[in-house]
Amino acid sequence: MKKSIMAALALLLCLVSCRDLSRQERADAELLPAAPDYNDSTQWYVSNRSAEADMFYVISCETGDYPTADGQTCHYADTYADSLRMPIYGEMLGVDTLLSGRLNYYSPYYRQCSLQTFASDSTAALRFPVALDDVRRAFAHYLKHMNNGRPFILAGFSMGAKIVLQLMAEMDDATYGRMIAAYAIGTEIPRELADTCRRVVAARGADDTGVTISYNSVRDVEAAFSTQSAFAINPVNWKTDSTPAQFVTEPTARIPVDEQKPITMTAHLDMPTRLLLVDGYQGPSQMLPVIGKEGNYHTSEIWFYRRYLRENIALRAAAFLKRQKEAAAKR
Repeated sequence: MKKSIMAALALLLCLVSCRDLSRQERADAELLPAAPDYNDSTQWYVSNRSAEADMFYVISCETGDYPTADGQTCHYADTYADSLRMPIYGEMLGVDTLLSGRLNYYSPYYRQCSLQTFASDSTAALRFPVALDDVRRAFAHYLKHMNNGRPFILAGFSMGAKIVLQLMAEMDDATYGRMIAAYAIGTEIPRELADTCRRVVAARGADDTGVTISYNSVRDVEAAFSTQSAFAINPVNWKTDSTPAQFVTEPTARIPVDEQKPITMTAHLDMPTRLLLVDGYQGPSQMLPVIGKEGNYHTSEIWFYRRYLRENIALRAAAFLKRQKEAAAKR
């Protein structure tokens, strides 16, 4: 693999111009599943808790290449096919259960490109815009028909985090004014984006709002997909320096509950790379298929820190709502 998946996806934030389709692009387009209709409730996972604030979550890649009925290969999720929806639903449900707390929760199905796509930078660049455009439409639909003017947490993991960053780059001021925070988990923040997009602001502590939270967990620098992030924060102690933080968690969500044994680990930021270095992991391999590296904990970026993320999302939401009410009282 010439470059990492994360570096490849970082380049995709700049792919907003139109161009002629190549032969491969035309072939991919012919195999595109039907576009999700976001007026259709089946294209959403929603938990309406009658809360004052929402969480809009963009899932990671849960799809692999699969054969079509005529023997060709499709590289995009079919959001109307039950067999392909099942793993997507599993992540939606898992994140809702682990992180959203009392917030309303909205997560759209979208034509995510397959994991195999990211074995090649050029292939990723060709296919990613389909996924991005679906979520663009879903987010616009959510804001117009579902949000009702409430403050919201914007969150995504891995490929979903890259889409979140693009949504922020395109966000208008009124929408950004209601964004409590953005959680771009398991991705790097491109320096160019941090320098040019005034809505992408580094989180500096546990309760600041209008900020972006991002980190990448690895055993050591050699296990990283990328070492080019503009900023990061430790999701255990919510510090942006190298102060270590000890935490206790189960090694992986894939282990049955009755077999899980808590382990103690320590996480600290490596300042030159902005990587979150994790010591003390004891568990099965965390390698992703196709693109994985031993010692990279990408698959557990939410699981490891779920308690801290859930508490932090609630804290930031409460801080935002409090400031919003104080400002309203002064008018």
